[in-house]
Amino acid sequence: MLESGQVLKNVKTRVWAFDAEWVPDPLAGCLVYDLPDPAGSPEAVMQAMWQKGGATEEDPTPFLKTVLCRVVSIAALERRVDADGSVALKLTSLPHASEGAGDASEAEILSTFLNAVGQHRPQLVGFNSIDSDLQIMVQRAVILGLQAARFAQRPNKPWEGIDYFARGSDWNVDLKQLLGSWGKTVPSLHELAVQSGIPGKLDVDGNQVARLWLSGLQREIVRYNEFDAVTTYLLWLRVAHFSGHFSEGEYAEEQQRVRDLLEENARSESGAHFGKYLKEWDRLEAIVASR
Repeated sequence: MLESGQVLKNVKTRVWAFDAEWVPDPLAGCLVYDLPDPAGSPEAVMQAMWQKGGATEEDPTPFLKTVLCRVVSIAALERRVDADGSVALKLTSLPHASEGAGDASEAEILSTFLNAVGQHRPQLVGFNSIDSDLQIMVQRAVILGLQAARFAQRPNKPWEGIDYFARGSDWNVDLKQLLGSWGKTVPSLHELAVQSGIPGKLDVDGNQVARLWLSGLQREIVRYNEFDAVTTYLLWLRVAHFSGHFSEGEYAEEQQRVRDLLEENARSESGAHFGKYLKEWDRLEAIVASR
């Protein structure tokens, strides 16, 4: 290991690069805006919510307040350093591959993830996670009456323990805040990733998630979510290398671990979509290498 840099303070022994997906919640529209019962036509209620959120011809599905949305998927890529120094990677997504569109409720998804974070206490890594992903998780958990006591614990002083809520916390790394400031200096995950030789958006982007959900295509949402979690992890590796936490050789080893994990997953029926991710990764790396 090289001496730690300044952009990324440290790399913990357990890191979770995560991403969440959400859609407008028809029930929220019914309760907050006194819209019709969503059971009859959830799409009509969502359209009305977008209209109230400032929809235009150019932007028919504007970003809504997170409190008016429901979480439909969470994915995380874990890096764990064991006592003997060996490194293991694991990709987990909610709902699981065996679950259909209606088999995992929002409460189950949130409770499983937040309580797992509380139990394992990983260093969280996200992209816009402080202002979006963690915000919606906490807002929706409160609305749903869930408890995640260990996740919610905060030390009396930031340096005395794990704190997922303090800005600048070592335990909640938001790559968007590390690499951007405001206005036109704020990059998207896709913009940073593809220029780094890392796959960005493939086939689906965030604006399409609601349509997929209305069509009952939960597995497509989870696959998209998994891609974003992997991309977030690969970008984090690059930032960690820039900050001096991985040497050139170590960085290459870390990337190969991700490639090995994806190749293993791609051999299974539920993970076949990672073949497309690997192919795009190869394509982008070849282009970037020619610079």
